Amino acid sequence: MIATENATITVEVSVNAPIEKAWLYFTDAKHIVNWYFATDEWHSPRAENDLQPGGKFTTRMEAKDGSFGFDFAGSYTKVEEHSTIEMRLDDGRMVNITFTQEGDTTHVVETFEPEPTHPIDIQSAGWQAILNNFKKYIEAPPKGEKLTFEATIDAPVEKVYATMLDEQHYQTWTAAFNPSSCFQGSWEKGSKILFIGTDEQGNKGGMVSRIKENIPNSFVSIEHLGILQGEQEIISGPEVESWAGALENYSFTEQDGKTLLSIEMDSNEEFKQYFQDTWPKALNILKTICEG
Repeated sequence: MIATENATITVEVSVNAPIEKAWLYFTDAKHIVNWYFATDEWHSPRAENDLQPGGKFTTRMEAKDGSFGFDFAGSYTKVEEHSTIEMRLDDGRMVNITFTQEGDTTHVVETFEPEPTHPIDIQSAGWQAILNNFKKYIEAPPKGEKLTFEATIDAPVEKVYATMLDEQHYQTWTAAFNPSSCFQGSWEKGSKILFIGTDEQGNKGGMVSRIKENIPNSFVSIEHLGILQGEQEIISGPEVESWAGALENYSFTEQDGKTLLSIEMDSNEEFKQYFQDTWPKALNILKTICEG
């Protein structure tokens, strides 16, 4: 059934989290990018959110294969912390969201005006899938904090993608992390790959990982499995608990002939400051190589 005038659709979900956490994960841009998509074939490479009446929001939604993407955008008409959000989408449709706490559970209800071109059941299923993804994200065991880094590079997406993964260039731009940085393995989806470096005493170490996804010129996802100590690959035990399953994602977006390169990664508290200091240096080196 196609939407008719004055029709509304309601979707809802209950999450095992206090209302303060549910509100934060629902409204903070650094969390939004981790759940605001309906299927694993899609992702949200970036989001901006000015959570106040009159404030604007934008969440970029893209197919990982780069075939399609759009901005989900609008402005807020009402915000009551831990209770209610009302917003007007850029196409004029209204959305109302309520948060209700029941013990340790938070109930989130979204009511929205459907757009006129797609059947109501398809729209309802899509919005429900996104809410279900929110529940999955907020209830997942913690993997540490998500860190995001970006660089706009004056070069085509194809060049940035190829340069970033090229063996020789990889050693150059990742020297910001370790002068001996290199990788062994393949960037092909499903392949095992080792990220290797030596410390000041010449001891070999690094990460044992696999390529979870590689869509050329669009998206690369690395899943870290464990650590490398000398020639020993350690993928279980207390030494790797904070890294096992951590993701490092690269998104390549074309913008008027330039490339927006976005990196999103899981980090524990121990390495957070190190990554915040070093990733901008590494991206600046990569930018220089690509633009040279």
